[in-house]
Amino acid sequence: MKTAEFVTPKHPDKMCDQISDAIVDFFIGKDKDARIAVEAMGGHGYVFIAGEITDKTIMTQAKTEEIIRNIIRDIVEEDVIVRFALSKQSSEISRGVDIGGAGDQGIMRGYAVNDTESLMPYEYEMARSLCKFLYERHPYDGKVQVTTDDEMNIKTVVVSFQHVLKHDLRRAVIKWLLGNKIDSNALLLNINPAGDWTIGGFDADTGLTGRKLVVDNYGPRFAIGGGAFSGKDPTKVDRSAAYMARRVAIDVLREHKAKEVMVELAYAIGVPEPVDSSVIMDGKKYCINKGRYDLTPRGIIDELKLKEQKYEETAKWGHFGNGFIWG
Repeated sequence: MKTAEFVTPKHPDKMCDQISDAIVDFFIGKDKDARIAVEAMGGHGYVFIAGEITDKTIMTQAKTEEIIRNIIRDIVEEDVIVRFALSKQSSEISRGVDIGGAGDQGIMRGYAVNDTESLMPYEYEMARSLCKFLYERHPYDGKVQVTTDDEMNIKTVVVSFQHVLKHDLRRAVIKWLLGNKIDSNALLLNINPAGDWTIGGFDADTGLTGRKLVVDNYGPRFAIGGGAFSGKDPTKVDRSAAYMARRVAIDVLREHKAKEVMVELAYAIGVPEPVDSSVIMDGKKYCINKGRYDLTPRGIIDELKLKEQKYEETAKWGHFGNGFIWG
């Protein structure tokens, strides 16, 4: 059995991801070389913003905070009390990034599998598809979970959505199943299993940037590197190298007609070249062709046009298999 979950953009963790990435978008939009590492924590009437912002614009602290408040209001769609703890990037980190080195050490993994047209795991893609389908009809806080067997048959669906009665939600789930030619009688449906609910989002729970790492990646089938993406400019290899690893995985899978490909990249802070760059294709390990790929942070940023990307979009429906340039 394989299980994956997905959450809507109104889930508190996802709202925090969007806030962090909207901040990245704003400052990179003003200065392509801006350095941003910002996290949000929100809940129960408050949003806390902490991190580092370094850019070339002459902007007062008060103006920066006003801009961020407006970003938060647009995403949360209500007024909240905002608290800040912001500073410039550490000069000791900056000196390594300035020469083209990685913005941090870390391990990044990319994955591609021929389960689906998007080259994402089937259970993950089904959870995302169902979550999107329901959110288009009911744009609230919600979660979806899909369990499949080894033959890619859906066995169990779990759905919890705010402001939707159980019988209405069940009808919507069955409509999605029929649209995908799946027999709803052959599986177990757990719809609002704790009962119908209206208190959601920041009113019900706290959110935190980077807490939905497995949703952001490939689901629990595949081991991830561990670093969050949202709130970080592309000099942070947690983000940029993970995107590049996905690009390489797709290339290898397509060129060799493989079933499953995993790519691993690892970096040392301040060092441009990765200390590890390897591919596991259908269970066998190979080295990445370094002559084909520039795996330095600058090379990745240029190849994937990461200073032109609108990152808030990546924070809503997953960072992979969603039409982005890296695949």
